[in-house]
Amino acid sequence: MFEEHLVTTAVSVTGPDFIALQVRDVDTAAAFFETQLGLRRAPASPPGAVVFITEPVAFAVREPLPGVDLDSVEQPGLGVALWFRTSDAQALHDHLQAAGTPIVKAPEDGPFGRMFTFLGPEGYAITAHGN
Repeated sequence: MFEEHLVTTAVSVTGPDFIALQVRDVDTAAAFFETQLGLRRAPASPPGAVVFITEPVAFAVREPLPGVDLDSVEQPGLGVALWFRTSDAQALHDHLQAAGTPIVKAPEDGPFGRMFTFLGPEGYAITAHGN
């Protein structure tokens, strides 16, 4: 199965540098992240994608890569945990709930502050947490 190998070259990996969700409708997904989460678009994005100004890692929504059929999966991103930091998780929860966004896990206090999980417009489960 998994064999542990020691990297003996000068190459190193420092961690995630870019995260993109593959979506059926880039415009609708981008609008959700702008209007409901307050993300700001980067000044430039590649064709078929919308990149947002986020820290510490860049985030985007993009058209599916060739061979990816989002209609054939029950829930996009199943098995991947995507967390967004917010200044006020409870207020964001209340805002999203009032806007009709599906909440799949109610707010609770956790190891990273107040947190809850909602579904984005394409069905990706996203956890928001406070500082």
